[in-house]
Amino acid sequence: MTASAPLRTSEPAALLDTLSGACEAAARYLAEAGRAVAERVTVDGRISAPALDREQRAVHGFAWIATTVTAIEKSVAWAKQLADDDRLGEMEMLALRIGVGEYFAQLIGGLPMSQNEIARPIDLGIEVAATRLASDEYVDALVRSGNTAENRTALVAGLRSGDGITEDLGDETLDMIRGQFRRFADERVIPHAQKWHLENALIPDEIVNEMADLGVFGVSIDLKHGGQGLGKVAMCLVTEELSRGWIPAGSLGTRSEIAAELISLAGTDAQKAQWLPGIASGAVLPTAVFTEPDTGSDLGNLTTRAVRSATGDWQVFGSKTWITHASRSDLMTLLVRTKPEVKGHSGLSMLLAPKPRGTEADPFPAEGMKGSEIEVLGYRGMREYELSFDGFAAPADGLLGGVEGEGFRQLMRTFESARIQTAARAVGVARRAFELGLEYAMARQQFARPIVEFPRVSDKLALMAAEIVMARELTYFAAREKDKGRRCDVEAGMAKLLAARVAWSNADTSLQIHGGNGYALEYEISRVLCDARILNIFEGAGEIQAHVVARGLLSGGN
Repeated sequence: MTASAPLRTSEPAALLDTLSGACEAAARYLAEAGRAVAERVTVDGRISAPALDREQRAVHGFAWIATTVTAIEKSVAWAKQLADDDRLGEMEMLALRIGVGEYFAQLIGGLPMSQNEIARPIDLGIEVAATRLASDEYVDALVRSGNTAENRTALVAGLRSGDGITEDLGDETLDMIRGQFRRFADERVIPHAQKWHLENALIPDEIVNEMADLGVFGVSIDLKHGGQGLGKVAMCLVTEELSRGWIPAGSLGTRSEIAAELISLAGTDAQKAQWLPGIASGAVLPTAVFTEPDTGSDLGNLTTRAVRSATGDWQVFGSKTWITHASRSDLMTLLVRTKPEVKGHSGLSMLLAPKPRGTEADPFPAEGMKGSEIEVLGYRGMREYELSFDGFAAPADGLLGGVEGEGFRQLMRTFESARIQTAARAVGVARRAFELGLEYAMARQQFARPIVEFPRVSDKLALMAAEIVMARELTYFAAREKDKGRRCDVEAGMAKLLAARVAWSNADTSLQIHGGNGYALEYEISRVLCDARILNIFEGAGEIQAHVVARGLLSGGN
């Protein structure tokens, strides 16, 4: 194949061969980037934390290279599986060519880490490697004939005619789960979400109960504890579809996921028996109480403390912030310092602290506990709170696992699932933003024709659709790794890093397609934009994710 050889969409075998060759070139480029950055941050044969901070631009650029290469690889694997099943069609090939072609162009020219931060090869000292990547015949063919005007026009033409890019996983159970929750989102969530958002209303109890009946809160909980025992890929599908309807609906299950994972991995048998069945059924709604006003991601400096009372109970003192769904919850997973003499993470413990559900009139009826709402742009269906504790009582047997000083390590074991689920939320939000943009562009008439016929509108929609595929396949890959029982904080970090960027890009782009109407509160896209923005912040900000990914890879793996 010559560098200028066209890649016709009617030739899937040729396309897959080209993609395979390009993936090999991308792997070599990633390895060179890793070696270049490792030289900058290695001191006396070990990765140096101060050097990681000092070289943060290059380190995080490397994380984005790794994320982009992995997204390409997993999207190509998706296409190969479709081809093996004789399901690789025109729309899938168009989306793949556009997405992979664009991502290779970014690897060569510069990767957007944020709206105004571009990681370029020269920043890592790998401009020669980037030149080699660009000159590879397979990569060159994809860049030249991938994200082209012709392909973008063809993809959007297919979308306008009702053709779609397949979302089927080829697994009857998983595909049934997606269908079930898509119908639920379409029928029970989307028609009301904008009203709930504008009213700053909690997700109605009726909807929460229906979600509980569908098994939302027990997807990953073991069957013996009343859950579905379906694993993380199923969790992703449920979260993705509910978040497509309204991100709080998808996020409600995150609190249950975190609490259940904490208890399943570190709880005593009695704690598992006490809490897991209620969480799985939705009878117990948990909330995660970790962050403090002056610490953010620096959990090692938490100051909220718990001390033993004369009766053996724990008495909690201190403040927490950005606590989601705090009022209507029944159980707090509460990270506190029980060993004040021990600095850093080793002095932290996790408490399982039950509390009464609040009401609109009395949101925090528990003695020794007060809360005030934090008004936010979006992500409103559960509400955010600042909490203060002044002698709040937690039970004597509430120490997770019955051990002190293990709270941070226990929490760390849940980060992977929480970040995978957040990536799934982002994929759902990105999908809804795309749907709204396409619907509006097809309906909106300007200059006697629908605006979707204008190239810069259709171009936006084409890349939105292609990037959803890339983020989705990376997210499912991370979930599959977790289902194998493997340590996957790097993969989870990559998934969240990319999916959060895609969600924000799609929401912003979709609002641009709406024009002035997109800025009006009556249009759904105004809410989707606000909801999308939080995804790059919570469960570890994008900068934290990039650091986690790079450090894990530079240290020799997960």
